[in-house]
Amino acid sequence: MRKHSYFFALFLSACLLTGMFGAAPAWSAQKMPSFSLEDVLTGKQVASKSFADKSLLVIFFATWCPPCVQEIPNLIELQEEYEKQGFSVIGISVDQDKDVVRSLIEKKGINYPVMMADESVTKDFGGVYGIPTSFLVNSSGTVVKKYTGYVAHSVLVRDIKQIIE
Repeated sequence: MRKHSYFFALFLSACLLTGMFGAAPAWSAQKMPSFSLEDVLTGKQVASKSFADKSLLVIFFATWCPPCVQEIPNLIELQEEYEKQGFSVIGISVDQDKDVVRSLIEKKGINYPVMMADESVTKDFGGVYGIPTSFLVNSSGTVVKKYTGYVAHSVLVRDIKQIIE
């Protein structure tokens, strides 16, 4: 019986760490790190300061990650629904090939900015060790939540509403 309890505890811990049951535990508040990253579509550098005074959902993803691709329709919907309220989704791809990311943007009709990650941005956000990993940032530039793994649309809507209202 002990062996089963041990494996159940291990499984439950893994689920909580990966966000299998929704949002991961709350992230302690910190300022969003500054960055300047290449926009996939334009090739221009986009600085984090260009999002000043906006609420953000910054999501680290990859084209080869099934949960990441599964989240895209929800992210498109969030961008459409809350953009006029000073909110934006920001995609940061950890892929190596910008052309593959560009193809995904066009195929899925992604309507939010997508940039290519560099080593420093993943480190500066506190270490992104798995994907998808998302950070909810309020309009003051403070990271108020970190999510690991796929996050249910209803959870994101609830949390976004809390920071824009």
